[in-house]
Amino acid sequence: MSIPRFKLVTSNDIDRFEERLNAYLEQLDRDEMVVDVKFATAPGALGVEFSALVQTQKTESWS
Repeated sequence: MSIPRFKLVTSNDIDRFEERLNAYLEQLDRDEMVVDVKFATAPGALGVEFSALVQTQKTESWS
């Protein structure tokens, strides 16, 4: 069984946040699947902080 991996993606600019999240998802291996995504916003000194915690896990290879 593989160990779950977590990635925290954040930004205070919504466009930059989406770019970072998409870039992370695009670089995942073919046999790695997204298990869960937690999304949150919070007020910050520079405006709204957007955050996503992405959980992934490798699956068995599709030979």
